Amino acid sequence: MSFDPDATAVVVVDMQNGFCRPDGSLYSPPSEDAIVPCVELIDRARDVGASVVYTRDVHPPEQFADAHYYDEFERWGEHVLEGSWDAELVAELDERPADLVVEKHTYDAFHETQLEGWLDAHGIDDLLICGTLANVCVLHTAASAGLRDYRPVLIEDAIGFIENDHREYALEHADWLFGEVRDRESIEFD
Repeated sequence: MSFDPDATAVVVVDMQNGFCRPDGSLYSPPSEDAIVPCVELIDRARDVGASVVYTRDVHPPEQFADAHYYDEFERWGEHVLEGSWDAELVAELDERPADLVVEKHTYDAFHETQLEGWLDAHGIDDLLICGTLANVCVLHTAASAGLRDYRPVLIEDAIGFIENDHREYALEHADWLFGEVRDRESIEFD
């Protein structure tokens, strides 16, 4: 599977201390295990000039105070609070000035963010999606990308999860309904 570097971005979803470190508020060992595969994919993309986008799930402490129904703190407890160590990207990602960092407040990295405008301005059509969690922010971001006519390709060996069943569901659902699923080895750049 070959991708044009000029029209491709690696989208690294929520690889933050809160999800990937044992001291994080929503730590999951498979999320930590996804760090090295994400870094390897990023490095390959950078070597050929493809774009890199990071998303950060960040919540102001009062975000859900007036919520009618959507309340992530009720479901998950307080996590990745604005300004906290929890909300920082893991250091291994080596963020660079040319990279885009999208701060989001929901599961979907397109919801009320600059992501779509940035991708369009840079001529990006294909998204290689990695990060965490498979059935939450990865799935919702990939679905939103597909509905916006981007080509979302979930990189199955660079995605964190809580339960393996959740990962399998997310990948099967994405592959069937709105995207594609591949492993890192199958990704080539032309």
